Amino acid sequence: MADHFPPANIQPPVWVGDIWGGLAAMLVALPSSIAFGVLTYTAIGPEYAGKGALAGMLGAAALGIVAPLIGRTRGLISAPCAPSAAVLSAMAAGLTSGTVGLTLGSEAVLPLLALTALFSAGLQILYGTLGGGRLIKFIPFPVVSGYLSGVAVLIAVGQLPKLFGIAKDISLWDGLTSPSLWQWQGVFVGLVTIGAMVLAPRITRKIPAAIIGLGAGILSYFALSLFFPPLRTTLDNPLVIGPITAGGSLTDAIGDQFQSLRSVNFAFLRLIIIPALTLSVLLSIDTLKTCVALDALTRQRHNSDRELIGQGVGNLASFFAGGMPGAGTMGPTLVNVSSGGRTPRSGIIEGASVLLAVLLLGRFIAWVPIAALAGILLVIAWRMFDRSMFRLIRSPAGRLDFAVIAGVVLVSITVDLIAASGVGVALAILLFIRDQIRGSVIRNKLYLNQISSKTRRRQSDREVLEKFGDQGVFCELQGNLFFGTTDQLFTMLEPDLRSKRFILLDMRRVLSMDYTAAHLFEQMHSRLAERNGQLLFSGMPSGLLDQRNFERYLVQLGVVREGGGVMISPTMDGALEWMEDRILESAQVERKEEHVFDVTEFELFREITGEILEILRRALKERSYGQEETVFKQGDEGDEIFLVRRGAVRILLPLERGQFHHLATIGRGDFFGELAFLDKGVRSANAVTKVSTDLYILSRSSLNELSRSHPQFGVQIFARLAHAIALRLRQADAELRMLQDR
Repeated sequence: MADHFPPANIQPPVWVGDIWGGLAAMLVALPSSIAFGVLTYTAIGPEYAGKGALAGMLGAAALGIVAPLIGRTRGLISAPCAPSAAVLSAMAAGLTSGTVGLTLGSEAVLPLLALTALFSAGLQILYGTLGGGRLIKFIPFPVVSGYLSGVAVLIAVGQLPKLFGIAKDISLWDGLTSPSLWQWQGVFVGLVTIGAMVLAPRITRKIPAAIIGLGAGILSYFALSLFFPPLRTTLDNPLVIGPITAGGSLTDAIGDQFQSLRSVNFAFLRLIIIPALTLSVLLSIDTLKTCVALDALTRQRHNSDRELIGQGVGNLASFFAGGMPGAGTMGPTLVNVSSGGRTPRSGIIEGASVLLAVLLLGRFIAWVPIAALAGILLVIAWRMFDRSMFRLIRSPAGRLDFAVIAGVVLVSITVDLIAASGVGVALAILLFIRDQIRGSVIRNKLYLNQISSKTRRRQSDREVLEKFGDQGVFCELQGNLFFGTTDQLFTMLEPDLRSKRFILLDMRRVLSMDYTAAHLFEQMHSRLAERNGQLLFSGMPSGLLDQRNFERYLVQLGVVREGGGVMISPTMDGALEWMEDRILESAQVERKEEHVFDVTEFELFREITGEILEILRRALKERSYGQEETVFKQGDEGDEIFLVRRGAVRILLPLERGQFHHLATIGRGDFFGELAFLDKGVRSANAVTKVSTDLYILSRSSLNELSRSHPQFGVQIFARLAHAIALRLRQADAELRMLQDR
């Protein structure tokens, strides 16, 4: 009997999910696109509601089909959006009311709106081409929140008159406080729409809330029409959209767009520059914000620059089709992904579905109530407004962020979004400066009696450096050195500039520097030079954020120059050693560089005399090396300890790819090789001479023989050896602390 296995869990093809996702996204994008179109065009006059509805649908169709072909972000749905409606409606209202300095008729405003969308699309393409996608994402969130919250408030203020049926020539306040002026049928339809949208997620999540709200609004309108016959017609009926085409067909609408360009008065082009710039930035931010959220859902990475180009080309297509500009929108995108849309194909299906709706359902859309669209937009505005900003007031650290958000919102309401864009840019700069000056540019600060170079000094030298080492200052800098942080740096170093001789600034963690910082360094060096001091740099980065060579820039400004100016050391250790040498010279420490140490001058053999000294001399071997010669390498066998009679030896730890870490420099009177001398293991590092060097060499076997005949000698040697190693371990601890973040 044949075995029967359960059927495999076969996943449907990807294109099936794209179809369902595109159709579901269309149901969300279509009503909101109509609403945004009506919002924009009724700012010119209520008679343009039908034209606005068509523009919204054509924009959704053009963006949906074209943007995914170029942007290629998986699952992203592009359609007319709130920022687009807010900017263009504010512009239209200003041009028709005369608040911009002149009053234009509707026939002059329409072409200017179209050109604003055209220029905005071109700017988006330019942003993407120049790599601006990565920069726009770094606009501080408080500024973005202020923009979007301001857009939400403007939408709400613009939709309340439509909800209550207040005439255009009556102020909002007078209309809201005079119930006799309300069209209560529209109020009823709008409230039903709002209620249905709010309750929809609690009832079902399979049908978009906007569709449920719009359906409820339409049903309530037709229910009222049973009792009020004037509601049964679209002609001269202010409660519905009315006929949605000016010429009667899609082809006529596209032709009208080309024809409108010929009627543009180019003297008015100055009026669209700032709105176009504002619109391009807001649409780009809205798109990239949606893309970032989409990446988290799909575990993919979008290409910001390519997506901006795709959005710009999509908005160009929308312009030529006579539609509204838009962006990648969050609502339709989330519905698309949750319904199975996974490729750019789902966006194309969404746009094609909208186009079919325009061609097949255009005459039915004329019956959509204005109040229902107002209700949808009011819910969208409520959800767009960032209410979490008020939590920032509780914390002193968050009050400045709240002030930024509130400032952008306030300017959006009292002036316009165009002015708010300028305020937002200015506040973004202030936020950047605040973040830079909030933390210290000095990551670490120590004096030379707290830190030392890797050159091993004699006890007498260490005592001098312990006493006078506070004349040398080491500062590890970090971050950006510019006009916002240089005053902080000068304030923190001013006491040292008045009393110390040497200041070393390590630049390894410096990201950028401007002329203000360079000028400060020149002032610091001049003040130190008055006391025969010196300002030093180490760890110079090869280039700043703008790829400018750091050292060459300072040379060009005259801060670093031959015969004077700031001194640059290739390594931090080299600069520390230079400062130590200057302090030792100032203390008049005797420096006998040519003197070759005798065995009695080594700290390790101090107070050794008589017979033991003669036996030790016979046990020691003498050897000389030239400059840059290898004494031993990592892994070599040997039990000898090496004592430097003249010259210096560098101890280097081999790293990957032929690199080395400088552990120490062993000078005259000091020793190295003690680990293998003690445990008879292999060498742990390389020993390479820095200059011509003379050495004493003592093997462990020779010391053992001497210790057997003179035990007290062996005890003294190992005690002094242990003490010297302890001092080296303490110095290693200090170096490790330097490597840790504080």
